Amino acid sequence: MEAKFQIFLILLAVLAGTALLARRTNIAPAILLLLSGILLAFVPGIPSLELPPELVLLMVLPPLIYSASVAMSWREFKLYLRPIILLSVGSVIFTAFAVAAATHYLIGLPWNVGFLLGAIVAPPDVVAPLAIARKLGLPRRILVVLEGEGLANDATALILYRFAVAAISTGMFSLPQAAGTFVLIVAGEVLFGAAVGWLILRMRHRARDPQIEITLSLITPYIAFWVPEHVGGSGVIATVTCGLYMSWNGPLLISSATRLQGIFFWDLVIYLIEGLLFLLTGFQMRSLFEKSKAFPLDDILSATALVAVMVIVARFAWVYPAVYLPRVLSKRLRERDRSPPWQWTFVVAFTGVRGAVSLAAALALPFALPSGEGFPYRDLILFVSFGVIFITLVGLGLGLPLVVRWLGVAQAGRDEHRAEHEAEIAARREALGVALKSLDAITDDRELSDEVVKLLRARHEIRINQLPDSLDPDAHDVSATGIALTRELISAERKYIHVLLRNGKITDETRRRIERDLDLEEASLANREHRSAPL
Repeated sequence: MEAKFQIFLILLAVLAGTALLARRTNIAPAILLLLSGILLAFVPGIPSLELPPELVLLMVLPPLIYSASVAMSWREFKLYLRPIILLSVGSVIFTAFAVAAATHYLIGLPWNVGFLLGAIVAPPDVVAPLAIARKLGLPRRILVVLEGEGLANDATALILYRFAVAAISTGMFSLPQAAGTFVLIVAGEVLFGAAVGWLILRMRHRARDPQIEITLSLITPYIAFWVPEHVGGSGVIATVTCGLYMSWNGPLLISSATRLQGIFFWDLVIYLIEGLLFLLTGFQMRSLFEKSKAFPLDDILSATALVAVMVIVARFAWVYPAVYLPRVLSKRLRERDRSPPWQWTFVVAFTGVRGAVSLAAALALPFALPSGEGFPYRDLILFVSFGVIFITLVGLGLGLPLVVRWLGVAQAGRDEHRAEHEAEIAARREALGVALKSLDAITDDRELSDEVVKLLRARHEIRINQLPDSLDPDAHDVSATGIALTRELISAERKYIHVLLRNGKITDETRRRIERDLDLEEASLANREHRSAPL
């Protein structure tokens, strides 16, 4: 137990160090974490760490999906539902069949085994490419489509995976029955996820206690995921539905204290989960290397290269017709939603990075069939799955910034970001204006002292005056200077408060209350700094 805890501390140290290196090199942390995990696995004295598949599929995947879906806008998800479904369902199925055909005709795998391998490597990961895409400032449409695809494609892949494992284990498969089961799973999970979201949100609203509400938020993804998964579903769709329900209905029912504490809590949880997951994925290289000695190296490399090429080519082969063909066939769609530039489509097709869910699905394969025979090609599937993750994560992940710069896509994102900030400033100004009108109405209805009214009015007028009139460079320079000076003043306040504490003028409890106010003010400054950052 002590040795395992020491390894855990080492992993945390590597995670923190890799994050600092990623900032300096501007490389996606997921790439560096995977490479760090591989290097760490071969360090003498470090014991081998197996990645339990149930840890990923049952413990890690639910909070990752839930957190991403809560952060997702339901309005934007619904707006781009058609391309999201085409990618998360159509592209996954198409890729699975493409990999099955290629491995069957070129290296002789049975159809059912090839389809199983295709289902495992078909779903792109959402963490690494989105982290890169956000840094590059891509247009909002691309980000929403990629994020929506990443939320839902695991469900399609895991359902196909279960069908394929069952077909190999029993030797029987019925396409109509599988299609009917697929539709039933989707419909049932949507209803169940919405019901869980409705129930948990009402419980949190009644609790009105940040600790209780955050505890409830922590168990929410597991309730939404485990129940459908236990009865034969994927659990992913229910978790996504629950998260989207929370995202749309939660703002008016969740208290501000809970929201502030919950954001910090979930940011830390997701940061640790994602980082440790990529590290442990790299750690699997050691055990796979030991197993690979029993197989011809040429067979492993050729199969990995073939499948990696097929998943990349299949995505391009699906994405371009899926984007442009419906508009060719439907005049109504052309008028309602103009075709995106081909450069945008290329970026979406290029971000087909595979992640830890694919490796977990491969590791979860049974060792033997019900008849007692070994599961066919199990080790080969493991080798190929890890190889595809490595090739796509490192290759496509490092290449994405170059592709974005080459295509000039980021400029559209910067223009969109500027318009979004201008709309935000207008919304803030209008909301404060409505609050001042409400103050006038309250003053007429109630007997309030002039001092109270003046204080409230001054507070809102100060907030209005803090809003920039424009987003031009001069306004940004003034805002940045003001934020920097305010930080210096807050620092001076902190130092003086600690002087008072050491001199016995105030208690520790008083110091904590004052520091909390200063912390909130500094967090507000960080939010304003992000909002006024140069575009």
